[in-house]
Amino acid sequence: MINLQPYENPMYFGYLLIGLLPIIIGMLYEKRFRWYETLFSFCFLVLIFDGPKLGQGIALIGYTIFEVLLTWGYVRYRTRPKGANKTSIFVLAVILSIAPLVVVKFTPLFDPQHPSIFGFLGISYLTFKVVGMIMETRDGMIKEFNILKFLQFLLFFPTISSGPIDRYRRFIKDYDRVPTKEKYLELLEKGVHYVMIGFLYKFILGYFFGTLLLPNIEKIALINGHSNVLGLSWSLVGVMYAYSMYLFFDFAGYSLFAVGISYIMGIQTPINFNKPFASWNIKEFWNRWHMTLSFWFRDYIYMRFVFFMIKHKVLKSRIAIANLGYVVLFLIMGIWHGETWYYIVYGLFHATVMILTDAWLRFKKKHPDLLPSNRFTKVMSVVLTFHVVCFSFLIFSGFLDKLWFGFR
Repeated sequence: MINLQPYENPMYFGYLLIGLLPIIIGMLYEKRFRWYETLFSFCFLVLIFDGPKLGQGIALIGYTIFEVLLTWGYVRYRTRPKGANKTSIFVLAVILSIAPLVVVKFTPLFDPQHPSIFGFLGISYLTFKVVGMIMETRDGMIKEFNILKFLQFLLFFPTISSGPIDRYRRFIKDYDRVPTKEKYLELLEKGVHYVMIGFLYKFILGYFFGTLLLPNIEKIALINGHSNVLGLSWSLVGVMYAYSMYLFFDFAGYSLFAVGISYIMGIQTPINFNKPFASWNIKEFWNRWHMTLSFWFRDYIYMRFVFFMIKHKVLKSRIAIANLGYVVLFLIMGIWHGETWYYIVYGLFHATVMILTDAWLRFKKKHPDLLPSNRFTKVMSVVLTFHVVCFSFLIFSGFLDKLWFGFR
């Protein structure tokens, strides 16, 4: 067997095309071969986790069994006729669902040389799906549990490693429905289009910025960094731009592959990026960047935290609660990326900018005539937001850690 990283190896796409043909033919005849889709997903999971990643594959199996049993148990408990609304059981279910991810994320703090045996490619995104399922069950939006459908949702292979993060009810709606031939031809056209744009983004533009340009600019920036105390130089600005472009095109390209393959399989997985660098403030940016993740954090962390604070009257000011919610939200997001200082600073930086943006929007609302709203001010807002985001990505890249601490 050959170990294949999703959407990284040309051979992966060759196998993918062969595997998709029966699905495409079936869909054109308005038939969904669910047994084949299950076999197809299983074969690609074997390809991903075979060879040197066999340990990760075993961890995935154990994780899946644990999370399926946990979710089944909570759905069954929650949908009982009586006495099924205890907050403590809900909290326990959420804690248990994220426990494997927490172990994987924090193990490096105690043993940097040996990653957790529970870790595998995509554990974060699978955990987000499970937590979402439990929370929507708590809210009464999910009233039954079908183990086969849940497994299809959880282990849907186009999105298993890095998203986009789908929602159970939306996924099952597509999975249960077989589109008409005309509708499927539209999905097929969009799917192929997304895959082609993905190739442009990831293998051409991402390769240019990340492989050809970025390493050379980083070398120059490191050399120039020795000539002054802070390591500031125009080459550092170049690193900021090059890394930001690489991060976007590489990740957006990957997401387009996942969305495109999903469409070809008749599943309309949500788009992850929507022209994020055209945002006119940081709030708008998070409505366009890695949207399924940012919406997940918004719905399941920020909104629930704010609601809890208001319900229990922890603070009188709703503005203070919202600001504290931003700090909690982005601090968790930063720590989720990693426990190093630059991920945490990245999160706190975005929380600060969000708080300042809210303050500015409130000020503008009270003083509408102070700064006119026209094409020029909108362009300037986009430019300013773009540079704020790029600076945050420079922090996120870890290059400042290398520049300031790695060689001093």
